[in-house]
Parts: sequence; structure tokens; C-alpha cells
Amino acid sequence: MTINCKGQLIDLNIPKVMGILNLTPDSFYDGGVYKNDDDILRHVEKMLNEGADFIDVGAYSSRPNAAHITEEEELQRLLPIINLLVDAFQDILISVDTFRSEVAKQAINAGACIINDISAGKMDEKMLSTIAELKIPYIMMHMKGTPQNMQKNTSYEHLVKEILFYFSERIATARALGIVDVIVDPGFGFSKSTAQNYELLKHLELFKMLEKPLLVGFSRKSMIYKPLRTSAAQALNGTTVLNTFALQKNASILRVHDVKEAKECIELTQQLN
Repeated sequence: MTINCKGQLIDLNIPKVMGILNLTPDSFYDGGVYKNDDDILRHVEKMLNEGADFIDVGAYSSRPNAAHITEEEELQRLLPIINLLVDAFQDILISVDTFRSEVAKQAINAGACIINDISAGKMDEKMLSTIAELKIPYIMMHMKGTPQNMQKNTSYEHLVKEILFYFSERIATARALGIVDVIVDPGFGFSKSTAQNYELLKHLELFKMLEKPLLVGFSRKSMIYKPLRTSAAQALNGTTVLNTFALQKNASILRVHDVKEAKECIELTQQLN
């Protein structure tokens, strides 16, 4: 499986790492940490040196019950940083975490090359047509509701079956518009209880039937630290365990805060294969 980023074919048959850059003051783990350009450049340089294939930049917090911000504020946070990164790192591949079509358009025009949408186009009816127009890779995630109410939407009769059906419908809609490069993200931690997250992970190999690359994002989430009775700051080892398990079930991209450890997961798992 390959995706086209700025004319470069990226082979996802060998799993890749997506490093997280949060520009929000209230993200659950690293919100507000990177407060100026120098801090951001140092952090991104570190992730790239450790082997990050993509940098995922987010300016709208999607943690449970996160505060809503306007499109204008999201753009004000986001665009200067995309410009900063493109100027500093010649070959950087930037993914932008947004559900807004106008933010997506302006981010791509500024130099990003992937859109990572927590709503799979359901929170902005123009998103899919915008992706089709831009001709870029698109990550679609499963979520019910919005970040503000998603944890009240955890009722399923058949969890995995319903999520697979959701993606089948969204992929068909994207394909009808001419979107070629689609990546699916099951949405661990979004509209799912801890038990549901683990049920989903247990059956992750079933997503192979979608015939699309699979992105997983467990990094330091409560599904790790709550069962261990610890905190996000103490959840790196648990993240590594779940990343390794996901790689054995055909994950193509690991979205993480800690790039070095994720890269090591991939390298050692490749030795097994």
C-alpha cells in the first residue's frame, strides 16, 4: 500500500511513525508545552532525528470535553507553525489534524500534505469534496458525536461490526468523489469506553477487509493509564506494548508522542516478520 505525498510515494507496507505536535493549551498530555517557535523547532527536530516519517500538527484539542474554538483561532494557531516548519525542514511531511474544510485547504496551501480528520467528514459537509479537490491523502477516524459529547456516545450493539460498516460507508463516499489515498483510524479513546477500546484492539486484524492502511493512536491515553492506575506521564511503557500488539495486527502508522520508542517497536517487529 502506498500514498502520494507531494509527489513522493510512501510505502506503508513497512509501518511508519507519525509524531504528534500539539499547538493547543489543553491537550491531555502535552498541552501548552511548546509555547514559542524555538521550543517547537527543537521538538520537531528531535522527532525527525528519531525517525518520524510524518509530523501531525493539531491546533484544536479533541480530548474529551475540550473547549470549542473558532475556525479563525484554529488558523491563527496553525498557519504560522506550518510556515515555520516548512521553512526549517526541507523534506518534512506535515499532517494536519482538523475537521474543518477551510482549515484543511489553507493548511495544504501553506505546505502540509495530509489531512487527519477525527470526524471522517461528518462535522463539515464540505470536507470530502475539499479533499477530492486538493488530491491529498486523507485520514478518516471513527467517532460518534463531537469531542464535547463523544464520551456520552458509547452505546453499540456490535462494536467492531458497526465501526467497520461506518468505514465502508465513508470510504465509498470518498471513492465516489475521486479520493484515492484513504487511511482509516479506528479512533481509540473516541466514543469508546476502556473495555470497548480493548475489544476493538483485540479484533484489529478485521480492518484488513477494508483494504486501506490502518493508523492507530494509543499514545499515553487513558485506556493505558487507567487500568494501570497511573497517569499519562507514566504511560510510555504501556503505549509501547499496545503499539507492538497493533503492529502484529497489520497497523501501518503509529501516531505517537514518543517517536524513538515507536520506531524501535517497528524495527523489532520487522525482525519477527
